[in-house]
Amino acid sequence: MSFRIVVLAKQVPDTRNVGKDAMKEDGTVNRAALPAIFNPEDLNALEMALQIKDKIKETTITVLTMGPTRAAEVVRESLYRGADNGIVVSDRKVAGSDTLATSYTIAQAIKKIGNYDLVIAGRQAIDGDTAQVGPQTAEKLSCPQITYAEEIVDVNEKTIQIKRRLERGIEVVESTYPCLITVHSSAKECRNRHAKRLMKYKNAHSPSELQELSLDYTLFNEKPYLKIEEWSASDINAEDSRLGLTGSPTKVKKIENVVLTQKESKQLSSSNEDIDNLMKELIASHILG
Repeated sequence: MSFRIVVLAKQVPDTRNVGKDAMKEDGTVNRAALPAIFNPEDLNALEMALQIKDKIKETTITVLTMGPTRAAEVVRESLYRGADNGIVVSDRKVAGSDTLATSYTIAQAIKKIGNYDLVIAGRQAIDGDTAQVGPQTAEKLSCPQITYAEEIVDVNEKTIQIKRRLERGIEVVESTYPCLITVHSSAKECRNRHAKRLMKYKNAHSPSELQELSLDYTLFNEKPYLKIEEWSASDINAEDSRLGLTGSPTKVKKIENVVLTQKESKQLSSSNEDIDNLMKELIASHILG
């Protein structure tokens, strides 16, 4: 029994540090103005894939990401933690993609990868919080989907059972393959980097990175496992009209940096009287009740 898993990962701007320069005039995020991080829930997705690999040794994990050259860092991080290989879809034509254009690009790349059993992604990215890319990708691949996944209940050669985390409880659902799964933040956190894998893959680069760093391409000939595949829009047979800003009907009007400030505070003791008075205030203010 073997498994072929594609993990969708994204390098995102750290939205905890949004400032006045976080948005460009065309309504897209100014990624150069914000530090880039591995999207948190995509790390949860990677861990779920690695758990399957722990159970089924004949499992291959391919990490797929879309973005500029520096997005290859996400693939390296995944290799350090246990992924087998990675692909970066990088092309100026995909810049500024909304969820519709992004899911189309990702679906085209997955179709190029070919045979797969599972596609696992984070529920949503912190730079958009839409939770739409995963489900839209599943629709374009015409495969079933399980969203808000929290835990693998069972996995065998025919089906996978997943526990989902919902607003008012949990449920266990089952699917055949191929299937796309989006993973909730309540799922298990991703394991740390493995020291041996860090030493093995620290020099893994995409061709564009080698060019930017003026490094020798013969590195790939000597150690082919260090090559991070890089695909353009033409490599995945994508239609230009469905890519980037041209293929994105969604437009961002404005980004605001909301800072919560404390207006007043009240100190309470643990006495029943203080707690009773607090509850009455909250009910009177319609915060409770």
